[in-house]
Amino acid sequence: MNTLQSGGVLLYPTDTIWGLGCDATNEKAISKIFEIKKRSPSKTMIMLVDSVKMIENYVENPSPLLLNEMKNAESPTTGIFLKGKNLPSNLIHSDGSIAIRISSDNFCQALLQQFKKPIVSTSANISNQPSPQNFSEIDPALFKLVDYTVFFRRGDNSKKNPSHIIKINDFGELERIR
Repeated sequence: MNTLQSGGVLLYPTDTIWGLGCDATNEKAISKIFEIKKRSPSKTMIMLVDSVKMIENYVENPSPLLLNEMKNAESPTTGIFLKGKNLPSNLIHSDGSIAIRISSDNFCQALLQQFKKPIVSTSANISNQPSPQNFSEIDPALFKLVDYTVFFRRGDNSKKNPSHIIKINDFGELERIR
């Protein structure tokens, strides 16, 4: 918790793959993740929340269709919402959109509820490198670049996949991106 509160970067297990995370309301912490990943700031990242209520704090007029689909999804699903608010500009896409996932993972839910803010979640890899499907696949160089690595689930070698990504298209219909 101290890592998030102090603007540090966390290496942690999510409801999908291992990720790099930080306080999604802290511009400097988000910039650190871009530096670690050697990622272009034009390629924004997603954030994890613990509930629809938390989404409402960071999105103007969230689509009920998108919220419903995310709540009822059988696997981790990230929604792209049109108008992010109350977030640093380096987390919001240039078109104003923001990518959000309601985490169903018990560890992430506990972390989010204790922190009381959204957490950035991006794959624990250098940009254009393969995403690690479990802890053993994380590039050892990353351990030196983060402020804290979570101990939980390090021994779990099951293969995980990134989340599905959905949005509402220009016709008001649900569209799957990934």
